[in-house]
Amino acid sequence: MRRMTPLNAYANVGCGQRPTEGWLNFDNSLSIRLGPRQLRFMRALGLASQASVTLSCCARAANIRYANVARRIPMPDASLDALYSSHMLEHLAAAEVSAFLRETRRVLKPGGRIRLAVPDLKRRIQRYCADGDADAFMESLFMSPPGTGTLRDRLRLLATGYRKHHWMYDASSLIRLLLANGFIGAEEMPPGQTRIPSPGGLDLREREDDSIYVEAVSPGP
Repeated sequence: MRRMTPLNAYANVGCGQRPTEGWLNFDNSLSIRLGPRQLRFMRALGLASQASVTLSCCARAANIRYANVARRIPMPDASLDALYSSHMLEHLAAAEVSAFLRETRRVLKPGGRIRLAVPDLKRRIQRYCADGDADAFMESLFMSPPGTGTLRDRLRLLATGYRKHHWMYDASSLIRLLLANGFIGAEEMPPGQTRIPSPGGLDLREREDDSIYVEAVSPGP
């Protein structure tokens, strides 16, 4: 497997259980901050899932660091050559998206690249137009409000936060978003292709059946 050169500094933010080998990896899940033992206890109370326990174990094995990237990416100014995020942006509210993109521009070197992978709204609409299944379409958006009917529901929401989608994108809207937030050269990339030099272990086809990929360039501060 080809590895990135030591001269490059790359980060995968919101990596979940898919950290990129040879890159810096960040995630904002509670599982990163708590150990497997605490999460197993929370799972027994119905406040955490087995996936949270698994992510906690993965984070320790892969050295995934905690970061709420809508507030701050824990890297110095102009320190990264590339930043990648897969299926995270749609989980951010509008104000958080703008804050995340400002942070991304701060940490990218001039000419550094951002690569975003998000669920494809257009593909879901096309599927609905073909099969007419409104229930399947609504479920595919993953935007239903969390349950708060019981004390356990409310405690789970307090512990883990709102984990569903706030917004959905197609390639055109994601390109417009990046341009509106100061990036240049935004373009959709086919699965398997990137303009990031020597991407090393980056999965260029991550969640290919459900994703669009857009890249853009930071012009600097």
